[in-house]
Amino acid sequence: MDLLDSFLYLLGPWPLFLCVLGTALGIIVGAIPGLSGAMLIALTLPLTFKMAPEQAMALIVCMYTGSITGGLVSAVLLRIPGTPSNVITVFDGYAMAQKGQAGRALGLGVAASFFGAVFAWIALVLLTRPLADVAVRFTPFDYFALVLTALVLISSVSGKSMTKGLLAGMIGVLLAFPGMDDNTGRTRFTMGLWQLTSGFDILPVLVGVFGVGTVMAELVKPMGKAQALVYSSEGLWMKLSEWKAQFWNLLRSSAIGTWIGILPGIGASVGSLVAYTVAKNVSRKPDEFGTGSASGIVASEAANNATVGGALIPLLAIGIPGSVIDVFLMSAMMIHGIQPGPLLFEQHAGIVYVVIAACLLSSVLMLGQMYLMIPFLRRVLDVPRQFVLPLIMVFCVVGVFASSNRMFDVWIMLGFGLLGFLMERGGLPLGPFVIGFILAPIAESRLRQGLMMTDGDYSPLFTQPLTLSLMMLSVILLFWPFIRGMRRPRH
Repeated sequence: MDLLDSFLYLLGPWPLFLCVLGTALGIIVGAIPGLSGAMLIALTLPLTFKMAPEQAMALIVCMYTGSITGGLVSAVLLRIPGTPSNVITVFDGYAMAQKGQAGRALGLGVAASFFGAVFAWIALVLLTRPLADVAVRFTPFDYFALVLTALVLISSVSGKSMTKGLLAGMIGVLLAFPGMDDNTGRTRFTMGLWQLTSGFDILPVLVGVFGVGTVMAELVKPMGKAQALVYSSEGLWMKLSEWKAQFWNLLRSSAIGTWIGILPGIGASVGSLVAYTVAKNVSRKPDEFGTGSASGIVASEAANNATVGGALIPLLAIGIPGSVIDVFLMSAMMIHGIQPGPLLFEQHAGIVYVVIAACLLSSVLMLGQMYLMIPFLRRVLDVPRQFVLPLIMVFCVVGVFASSNRMFDVWIMLGFGLLGFLMERGGLPLGPFVIGFILAPIAESRLRQGLMMTDGDYSPLFTQPLTLSLMMLSVILLFWPFIRGMRRPRH
C-alpha cells in the first residue's frame, strides 16, 4: 500500500467516519478547560484492540490533530490553554478577544494551524529518514543546550520586565524539582507525601494557574466591574491581504515547529515558544506582542500544529516518540504487533503511509470542523459571568480528577490557582512560570544523562560544536535585552 492507496483507503465509509469522529472529539476535548488530547486518546486506546491497525492509527492521529487546535478556543475565549502547547497563544489571543476581536483571533489561529500542519506533512513525506538520522545523533549535552536556550527565551516573552519574567521562570523551575529523581530512583522535596513521588503533574498545574487563577481574579473584582468578553465573528476568515502579510511568519514558524517536533521529548510547547520569540525579535513592532498581536497568534499556532507532523518523523523512522501522544500511538502499534523503528518501512509500509495520509486528512477535517464548530463552542460567552465562573471551576475539577482519579491533584490545582492569582497581583507573568516548569525536568534529565556518559565531565558543553553554539546563543539571548536597551537613544 503506497501513499495514494492509503488516501483512497481512508476515504472509504468506515475509515472516513472514524477520522471525522476523531477530529471532532479532539477539538471538543481540547476546547474544554481541564481536558486534554492525551486523556482522550488514553481512554480510547482500549477501544482500538479489535480495530484494524490502519483504522486505530487513523483514529488516534485525528484525535491528536484535533486536540491541539481545539485548545485554541479556550485559550482565546477563556484565557485557559486547552493544552500546554496553547500557552503562548493565550498572550495575544485573549488580549485580542478583550478588544472585541475574538473572531479574528480564532480565525488567525485556525488558518495558521492548518498552514503549519500542511507544512509539517510535506516534511513528513519528504524528509522523514534524513532528518531523523540527524536528530538521533544528538547527544544529551546537545539536548540540554537546546532546552537551556529555550529557558533563556523566557526573557523575550516576559512583557516589559525581563527581571520579573526570569523570576517567574525560576519559580517554575524550582516547583519542577519535587518527585522522583529519574537517574537515582530516589524521591526529593516531597515533604513526606507519597502523592508527590511523581512530582506535580502538568495538568493540575496548568489548569490551576490559568483556570482557577482567572476565576479568583474575577471574584475579587467589585460587583459590576467585571468585563465580559463580547464575541464578534468579524475576521473569522483570513483575508488575502492578511495571508500575504503573515506569509513569511507562517513559513518560518512552521519550519521551526517541524524541526522542534522532530527532536524527541522536546514538544509543542517549546516549538510555539521559539517561533513566538523569533517572530517578536524580527518584528518591526515587538511592543505589540502580548497585547493582541496577530503575528503572535500566527507564530504560536503554526508552530504547535507543525510539531504534530514533526513528532511523527522520529516515531516512524527510528521508533522514538516525539511527544506524549506519540507514546499512545506507539502503544497502539505494539498492541497490534507492530514494532516502530528502522524496519517499519520494510515490514509494515502500509501502516506508515496510513499514518502519513491520516495526518493530512485530519488537518483538512480540522479546518472545516473548526469553522463549523466555533459558533457553537463560543456560546460559553453568552452565559452570564456569574454562571460561567462556577462552570469553569466544575470543568477544571472534573478534568483534573478524571486524569488520575485522585483528589490530591484537585488540591494541587487549587494551590497553583492561588499561586497564579498572587503572581499576577504581584506583576509576575504566568507564561514564563509555566514554560520554566515544563522545561526544567527535560534540561536536568539530559544534562545528567550526559554527565553519566562522561563520568561527570562537563567539558563536552564547551567542546562539542553544536552544544557550544547553543550555549553561546543562550548567553547572547540572555544579555540581548540589556544590549538593545543600551543602544536605544535616550530622550
